[in-house]
Amino acid sequence: MAGLRDSNILVTRPVPQANDLALLIEQQKGHAVIFPTLAIEPLKDVISVEKRLENIACYQWLVFISANAVNFAHQANKGKIENFKRLKIAAIGKATTKALKNKGLSVDLTPDSGFNSEALLKRPILHAIKGQRFLIIRGQGGRETLANTLKQRGAIVDYLEVYRRVKPKSTDDSEVVSLLNQKKLTAITITSGEALNNLIALLAGRIIETRLLEVPLIVISVRLKEMAIKLGFRDVLVSASPANTAIIKTVITVCNGEDCGRKSN
Repeated sequence: MAGLRDSNILVTRPVPQANDLALLIEQQKGHAVIFPTLAIEPLKDVISVEKRLENIACYQWLVFISANAVNFAHQANKGKIENFKRLKIAAIGKATTKALKNKGLSVDLTPDSGFNSEALLKRPILHAIKGQRFLIIRGQGGRETLANTLKQRGAIVDYLEVYRRVKPKSTDDSEVVSLLNQKKLTAITITSGEALNNLIALLAGRIIETRLLEVPLIVISVRLKEMAIKLGFRDVLVSASPANTAIIKTVITVCNGEDCGRKSN
C-alpha cells in the first residue's frame, strides 16, 4: 500500500488525540495539518461531580461513553478506583476500553463488533435488566439512544457528565487557509458532528466555501457522512472505526485514488 507522500491531511481532533493521528500521518510520509476544532475541558462544577462519584454504590453498572469520560471521571475521583471496581463496567469502543485498563479497571462488557450505543445494546446481557441501575458517564450533551433503550428494557438510568466539548477560543488557521486557497489540502478527517460544524464556523469568511466542500472528507460513521453531505461536502468516505489506525487506512485509500463515487455509497 502506498503512503501519503506529498499529501496534506487536516487533523481536527482535540489535543492530544490530534497528536496521535498526526504521528501516523507523518510515519506514512504525509504532512499532518493540526487544526483542532474541538477543545475538551472539565465541567466548572467539579465538586458536584466529585460528590456523585463518591456515592455510586447504588448502581449495578457504570457505562463509559468515551476515553475522555474515563479520564475526566478518574481525575474528578482524585485518582481513586476502588469504588469503580465494585460495579460492573461497560465501555463503548476500543479506545474507551484501553483507557479503563490503563487506569487499572476491568471491563465487563463491550460491543462484540462496532463502536456505538447500538452495538453495545445488542449484547444479550443488556436485554434482561429490569430494575438494574445504570450510571452513564459521558460528556455534556450527546445522544439519548443508549439511555432510552435501557429504560425501555426496565432499567433505571442516570447520567453523570464529567466534561464538555467547546469550540476553541483561538486557533491559528493560516496554514489551513493557505492550503485551501492553493487547492493543496488533500483530505480532512472528522470524528464528530460538533467538530464538523466548528470547522465550518472557524473558517467562515476566511476562504471560499466551495474549496472546503471539494476536499475529500473522512468521517467515522454513516450518520456523520449523511450530515456532511447535507452540508454540501461532495466526497465523503467512512472509516471502519474511530480508531486512528482505521482512519489512517481510509486516508491512504482516499489519497491514492483507490475509492471514488463515495457520495452515493
